[in-house]
Amino acid sequence: MPGTAVALWRYPVKSMLGEELSSVEVAATGLAGDRRWALLDAGTGRIASAKSPRLWRALLTMSAVAEGDGVRIVLPDGRAVRGGDPAADAELSKELGREVVLTATRPEGATVARAVPDQVLAAGVAAEVEDEEVVLGQGSPPGTFVDFAPVHLVGTATLDAIAAAGERGVMEAARYRPNIVLGTEGPGFGENAWAGRELAVGEAVLRVMAATPRCSVPTLEHGALPRDTAALKVPARLNLVEPMPGLGERPCAGVYAQVVTPGRVTAGDPFHLL
Repeated sequence: MPGTAVALWRYPVKSMLGEELSSVEVAATGLAGDRRWALLDAGTGRIASAKSPRLWRALLTMSAVAEGDGVRIVLPDGRAVRGGDPAADAELSKELGREVVLTATRPEGATVARAVPDQVLAAGVAAEVEDEEVVLGQGSPPGTFVDFAPVHLVGTATLDAIAAAGERGVMEAARYRPNIVLGTEGPGFGENAWAGRELAVGEAVLRVMAATPRCSVPTLEHGALPRDTAALKVPARLNLVEPMPGLGERPCAGVYAQVVTPGRVTAGDPFHLL
C-alpha cells in the first residue's frame, strides 16, 4: 500500500499541543525533540498527562515548541516560559493549580495515571473516576516521555472512517497526537494489519508493533478544537481489538512503531510496506 507522509508532528512537552514540521530527523528514540520534556507532579511523583483529564486537561490549552535542546511553552494568555527558566515551574504550577516541575529527565519507572475512558465518557471530564497506573516507554529506548513506543502512525483512511461515523463529519489528526500521518486509501483501520511488518518512509525504516489503544485524550478540547466524544466512541464501535496479548480488547486507532533504521523524513516523502 504505497502512499506519502502527508504530515509530521512532534510534541516537545508531554500532553501539550505540538508543532507541525516540514522535515525531521528520526532516531531510535523517535522524532527529534518529541516528548523530550514533561511536567512532574510534585504531589504524586507521577508524570502529568491529559490521560487523567480531571487533573490535567488544561495541558491541552498550552503549546510547546522545541528550541534546540530547550523548549518554549506558550500559555493560554499568550505569555511564554522556557525550560531552564527559574520562573517556569512557578508559572506552570499557577496555571495548572498543582505544583509541577518541568523536566527533561525521565525518572526511573516513571508512570502516568490513565483514567478509565468509559467512565470519563459517562461521568464527564471533571469527574473523579478510576484510573490505572501506566509505566511510560515500555516499548521505547530511554530518554523521552513517550507513552509506549517511539513513533505513532495513523492513516488518513482511518481518520476519514471516524469522521464519517461521527456527528461533526470531520476528525482532526491532532486529536490522536500522531507523529506521522500517512496518506492511505481503502477501509479505515487498515493499519491493524501492519503489526509485525516494516515500513519505509523517507530515509527511515519503522517496525510496526501494535495497534494504538485510545484513552479519553482525543475527546478533549485541544486548543481551539471542541470536545468530541466520537473520537473515542467511533473506534470503540468500529475497531475494538486486542492490541497486544493480555491487554484485552480496546478501541484502537493508528499504530505504534519502533525505529529500525534512523533517517530524515520530509512531508511528502513516499512510504511503503516492506
